[in-house]
Amino acid sequence: MTYRKLFNYVCVARPAVSVLKWKDNVFLSVPLVLGVRNVFTNSSEGNAGFKPAKVAVVTKTTRCEFEQQRYRYSGLSEQDLKQLLAMKGSSYSGLLERHSIHTKNVEHIVDSLRKEGIEVRLVKRGEYNEEIVQWADAIVSAGGDGTMLLVASKVMDRFKPVVGVNTDPERSEGHLCLPVRYTSSFPEALQKLQRGEFRWQWRHRSRIYLEGTGINLTPVDLHEQQMSLEQHSKAHRISMNSSHKSGETSGPHLLPVRALNEVFIGESLSSRASYYEISVDDGPWEKQKSSGVNVCTGTGSKAWSCNINKLAFQAVEDVLKIGNKLARLNLTLDKEQIEKVTEEYNESLVFNPEEPKMFFSVREPIVNRVFSSSRQRGFTTKVCVRSRCWDACMVVDGGTSFEFNDGALATIQMNEDDALLTVVLE
Repeated sequence: MTYRKLFNYVCVARPAVSVLKWKDNVFLSVPLVLGVRNVFTNSSEGNAGFKPAKVAVVTKTTRCEFEQQRYRYSGLSEQDLKQLLAMKGSSYSGLLERHSIHTKNVEHIVDSLRKEGIEVRLVKRGEYNEEIVQWADAIVSAGGDGTMLLVASKVMDRFKPVVGVNTDPERSEGHLCLPVRYTSSFPEALQKLQRGEFRWQWRHRSRIYLEGTGINLTPVDLHEQQMSLEQHSKAHRISMNSSHKSGETSGPHLLPVRALNEVFIGESLSSRASYYEISVDDGPWEKQKSSGVNVCTGTGSKAWSCNINKLAFQAVEDVLKIGNKLARLNLTLDKEQIEKVTEEYNESLVFNPEEPKMFFSVREPIVNRVFSSSRQRGFTTKVCVRSRCWDACMVVDGGTSFEFNDGALATIQMNEDDALLTVVLE
């Protein structure tokens, strides 16, 4: 019997406090949050359907809304805003059109849920908080991948389902969302969920422990803010002054966020080399300078991490030519062969979101007689980084920033309890 069938059986058939999970040829007991069975129903086929009583729909901030908010306090008229955007090469009418498409799709989602008798709370991403998460049986992210990452960041219950809907498929990739056809046919998606015609997917996430001298546990939220470097540093200084005194040593502290995509550590000024020490899987510490360290999950392996490490056709072609020459081979390297090698290598960088492992990448390491980089990338279960930086940050999923300067020590690893429950619809 699979984990999904066991999970469905326990949730639907009887009150329970645990489910069984098959791992390493034995069944392990996994705690089950009481009340989760309320979102499941018995379908006509005997499989577990999914129908929550209360759903929070969290919507993104469109570019149009952002521009309006940005200049609201500047006393600009609508005509002034149009002219300003035109000077920057943006079309105000185009922004309004995209905003309208998003808004109509959000209304479609909300109406579809309410027609099924589901209580709905529509929440702007700036209003989204832990109270909303606690209230909802399930959460729908209405936006793109950025909105999905924001929604996931506050969900700590591994049995709280999160469903992403891409509200502007023409302009947003929506890799973490349902297939784009369900944007316009959301009622069909709801019917499939209720009939149990889907697959649960637990996406593993990373947790972070922070300790050391003068650490600052107060994050700066980047989701709603377009900050300059000076503003970003000032925000960290303000939170530092209101939390810890300089020179204090504390920790380890488990940070109140989980990384669905990746954790990035590096200097705030991208042109400045990041100085730190790193240990992978409890191995020896290595002193490094680079453009920063990225530690991703299986979900994030298709995102920034892949772009850091993937090879271009031209690079593979040059390497194969050199190898051909040094080995004194007379192999004919046609375009199809080079493309196949390139594709196979790049695909090796991507792994299943349900695998409990991470992939670390050292960006552009400096190697000389003082600094080394014995492993530039690789799979791992634990990464420790000790900062020697002056103005660095540790950013989780591109949206939550923690100050990470000289004396701070971060430990990044995985725990099964941090997995995010999502659905897969064909």
